[in-house]
Amino acid sequence: MRKNISTVTAKGLVTIPLRLRRKFGIRRGTRIAIMEEGNRIILQPLTTQYIHSLRGSLKGEPSVLKYLMESRKQDREL
Repeated sequence: MRKNISTVTAKGLVTIPLRLRRKFGIRRGTRIAIMEEGNRIILQPLTTQYIHSLRGSLKGEPSVLKYLMESRKQDREL
Protein backbone atom coordinates (compact mmCIF):
# COMPACT_ATOMS: atom_id res chain seq x y z
CA MET A 1 0.00 0.00 0.00
CA ARG A 2 1.39 3.34 -1.06
CA LYS A 3 0.89 6.15 1.44
CA ASN A 4 -0.02 9.68 0.51
CA ILE A 5 0.05 12.45 3.08
CA SER A 6 -2.17 15.51 2.97
CA THR A 7 -2.78 18.30 5.47
CA VAL A 8 -6.17 19.36 6.78
CA THR A 9 -6.86 23.09 6.37
CA ALA A 10 -8.47 25.33 9.00
CA LYS A 11 -11.81 24.76 7.22
CA GLY A 12 -11.42 20.96 7.38
CA LEU A 13 -10.53 20.55 3.70
CA VAL A 14 -8.19 17.81 2.51
CA THR A 15 -6.52 17.61 -0.90
CA ILE A 16 -6.69 14.21 -2.58
CA PRO A 17 -3.46 13.61 -4.53
CA LEU A 18 -3.74 13.83 -8.33
CA ARG A 19 -2.65 10.20 -8.82
CA LEU A 20 -5.56 8.98 -6.69
CA ARG A 21 -8.05 11.38 -8.28
CA ARG A 22 -7.13 10.04 -11.70
CA LYS A 23 -7.17 6.40 -10.56
CA PHE A 24 -10.65 6.66 -9.02
CA GLY A 25 -12.19 9.07 -11.55
CA ILE A 26 -12.62 11.92 -9.07
CA ARG A 27 -13.31 15.22 -10.80
CA ARG A 28 -14.61 18.59 -9.71
CA GLY A 29 -18.09 18.07 -8.25
CA THR A 30 -17.66 14.34 -7.54
CA ARG A 31 -19.53 13.45 -4.37
CA ILE A 32 -17.62 11.53 -1.71
CA ALA A 33 -19.17 9.28 0.95
CA ILE A 34 -17.35 9.53 4.27
CA MET A 35 -17.55 6.43 6.45
CA GLU A 36 -16.14 5.53 9.83
CA GLU A 37 -14.74 2.03 10.33
CA GLY A 38 -13.18 1.45 13.72
CA ASN A 39 -10.40 4.01 14.01
CA ARG A 40 -10.31 4.76 10.26
CA ILE A 41 -12.03 7.27 8.00
CA ILE A 42 -12.92 5.89 4.57
CA LEU A 43 -13.56 8.18 1.60
CA GLN A 44 -15.64 6.51 -1.14
CA PRO A 45 -16.03 8.46 -4.38
CA LEU A 46 -19.62 8.14 -5.61
CA THR A 47 -18.75 7.81 -9.27
CA THR A 48 -20.75 6.09 -12.01
CA GLN A 49 -18.29 3.19 -11.88
CA TYR A 50 -18.89 2.71 -8.15
CA ILE A 51 -22.69 2.87 -8.55
CA HIS A 52 -22.54 0.24 -11.32
CA SER A 53 -20.39 -2.00 -9.09
CA LEU A 54 -23.23 -2.10 -6.54
CA ARG A 55 -25.66 -3.75 -8.95
CA GLY A 56 -26.92 -6.99 -7.49
CA SER A 57 -25.34 -6.42 -4.09
CA LEU A 58 -28.73 -6.57 -2.35
CA LYS A 59 -29.82 -9.88 -3.89
CA GLY A 60 -30.41 -12.83 -1.64
CA GLU A 61 -32.04 -13.28 1.73
CA PRO A 62 -33.47 -11.54 3.53
CA SER A 63 -35.25 -9.78 0.70
CA VAL A 64 -35.47 -6.03 1.24
CA LEU A 65 -38.91 -5.96 -0.37
CA LYS A 66 -40.13 -8.83 1.82
CA TYR A 67 -38.82 -7.05 4.93
CA LEU A 68 -40.52 -3.81 3.90
CA MET A 69 -43.86 -5.54 3.25
CA GLU A 70 -43.74 -7.32 6.63
CA SER A 71 -42.85 -4.07 8.37
CA ARG A 72 -45.80 -2.27 6.76
CA LYS A 73 -48.12 -5.14 7.71
CA GLN A 74 -47.03 -4.83 11.34
CA ASP A 75 -47.59 -1.05 11.22
CA ARG A 76 -51.15 -1.54 9.96
CA GLU A 77 -51.86 -4.00 12.77
CA LEU A 78 -50.98 -1.37 15.37
